[in-house]
Amino acid sequence: MGGFRLMAVHAHPDDESSKGAATMARYAKEGHDVMVVSLTGGERGDILNPAMDTPGVHERITDVRKEEMARAAEILGVQHRWLGFVDSGLPEGDPLPPLPDDAFALVPLDVATEALVKVVREFRPHVMITYDENGGYPHPDHIMCHKVSMEAWEAAGDPAQFPDAGTPWAPQKIYYVHGFLRDRILLFNEDFESRGELSPFAEWLQHWKPRQGDIMGRVTTQITCGEFFPVRDEALRAHATQVDPNGPFFLAPLEMQQRLWPTEEFELAATRVKTAIPETDLFAGLALDGEHTAKENERP
Repeated sequence: MGGFRLMAVHAHPDDESSKGAATMARYAKEGHDVMVVSLTGGERGDILNPAMDTPGVHERITDVRKEEMARAAEILGVQHRWLGFVDSGLPEGDPLPPLPDDAFALVPLDVATEALVKVVREFRPHVMITYDENGGYPHPDHIMCHKVSMEAWEAAGDPAQFPDAGTPWAPQKIYYVHGFLRDRILLFNEDFESRGELSPFAEWLQHWKPRQGDIMGRVTTQITCGEFFPVRDEALRAHATQVDPNGPFFLAPLEMQQRLWPTEEFELAATRVKTAIPETDLFAGLALDGEHTAKENERP
């Protein structure tokens, strides 16, 4: 393909379909190369769809998650790579129990970073997507995903770092993907109430934690992609063990989403090119003028 290359780094299979999926589907449809990297296999994720909560599924959960991810990638029109680390699970309790010894969150940072740097140098993305410092939400694998992505962003173009991981390549921009925005939920809630209907978001808003902050205030880039919301939802449903088709992801009708908030939101975390904020394109400021060398992409 003759377009740009976009790499989205995610903690588990299914994360890619709930965070920035419509944007990826749009760019893939427009002819850009898009790759999802799943850092773990999601082996310890709970089965959240009652229809899939059966002994046969539990016994082969690793293979099931792989099959689901392959289907979701096909639906989105993206390439996919497994990085091969093991899901940490989501520890609960007070105090929290220790993580399993093989948990991704306990892998030495340089080991995980080198594995991602190798994929970055092979795929040579112009733009990367990952999570913010809070992981989007405080799952240990999501926080580790942030750390590894940012380390790889810095290291991939440096020939002195991980010399055995391939020819250096420095991506031009890296973004945090922001979903589950309170502003968006408020808008949907108001639309339900304006028509005299009971809002499915009312209770959710009552339990909103102020410490979660004003994420919308951090957004630099909004991508119009409402046309691809049906593709996003189909990819979500492909993760049948993780996504209940009657669950919270589908509370707002597609028509409402496309009418009131047809964008996905990102925060420009770092850039090696000049761009103007706010943006409406993850590739803003880039030019397809041949391949970039590591030296050309050094931070000013």
